[in-house]
Amino acid sequence: MCREEGIDPQKKYSGKFNLRVTPELHAEVAAKAAAEGKSLNQCVADMLGEFVHNQ
Repeated sequence: MCREEGIDPQKKYSGKFNLRVTPELHAEVAAKAAAEGKSLNQCVADMLGEFVHNQ
């Protein structure tokens, strides 16, 4: 079907996306990241990796 539509079935991703959360959750995650000595980005990336790989 992809070939017929001219669509690449293995879409390439940039590694970037916007995520909207409540200000309260933002503050909590930022505090957790700081407590672990991580950037907010690294903390969220680690949590997403755990979510995906530990199902």
